[in-house]
Amino acid sequence: MQSKRISKLLTMFCGAAAIILCGLIAKPRAEIIESSDKKHQVITSKHIEVILLNALPGSGKSEVRRYLSLLDPAKCRQKFGIATMVQIDDFPYVYMMRRVSDELRARGHEGAFFLSAALPFRDCRDWGTLTHLINADYSDLVRGIKFKPRSAAEWLFNRIDAARAKVGADAVFNKMPKKLRREIAKAVEVDAVKLLKEKNEEIDKAQGLPSKTVVIEFSRGGADSSPMPLPAPYGYKYSYEQLSSEILEKASILYLWVSPEESRRKNEARANPNDPGSILNHCVPRAVMYTEYGCDDIEWLLSVAKKPGTVSIKAHDKIYDIPLGRFDNRIDRTTFTHADPSAWHKKDVRALHAALTEAFSSLMR
Repeated sequence: MQSKRISKLLTMFCGAAAIILCGLIAKPRAEIIESSDKKHQVITSKHIEVILLNALPGSGKSEVRRYLSLLDPAKCRQKFGIATMVQIDDFPYVYMMRRVSDELRARGHEGAFFLSAALPFRDCRDWGTLTHLINADYSDLVRGIKFKPRSAAEWLFNRIDAARAKVGADAVFNKMPKKLRREIAKAVEVDAVKLLKEKNEEIDKAQGLPSKTVVIEFSRGGADSSPMPLPAPYGYKYSYEQLSSEILEKASILYLWVSPEESRRKNEARANPNDPGSILNHCVPRAVMYTEYGCDDIEWLLSVAKKPGTVSIKAHDKIYDIPLGRFDNRIDRTTFTHADPSAWHKKDVRALHAALTEAFSSLMR
């Protein structure tokens, strides 16, 4: 009789253990860590898989990314939901479009993408081109596709033409005379190799991608004092609508809020003429700052969204309510990160960390 009671108790114990174990397995994304009072508690559930890092130029996007990258990885994930970061940025494509246009003008032709080094896109649909290049880069990350072409420039030319086709713009390179195309390819090959090398390095970092955070950085806007909504293809609404469903399904937005005047000031302050292709140190031409970054439509998107704290985007026959956290950088909290971390002042770090904590609080879902 006693052995039967013991057997029954063991059965009940095993059943209870199985229920507890199944409960833990059913929530594989939760992290259980030990707090200061030695009691276990759930700190954060799911990390952010894709974050759209958006702002006017010079607002501090790359500075925020640099700060996050230097944090202890475990603390960064616990506090902000940011896992190991993999980067996509459309600026290198803009830079290459300017390089191509410069080389064409040097040979007596019109710039394919820009009529001069100081002017905006000659075809505004290239804002969509940039977004489709982002889509292609994200697809390559997810699938682990790296490229080793004979010519990085030719690979880039084909990629840009394919992205232009998606927004109804004519091919640039496939319609270019073959001799001229070869000349331009040779002239920009070194820069194209650098772009491709950095892209492939990010794909290497993306191994085990579901456990990491893809940071997609870009700026969009419209002419100074434009009424809302901004007309396509300007502004974030249009570019968000062009993003792939793969991105939109997982995306959150971290928006850095500065005034257009502060954006222009910081854009010129960061300029390094010896490093024009640098994400941190490039300078957007002044005319572009007024005609294409004189304002943006984030405030308007928030005001018309169905759910507070989100932007509502209709794309791919679906409505995406994308959560948005707004980092207030109207009083500069980020420029100090350009210095070596050993030179950072504690008060600056505390102010930046507090503002980031507030912005990310609405994204920790």
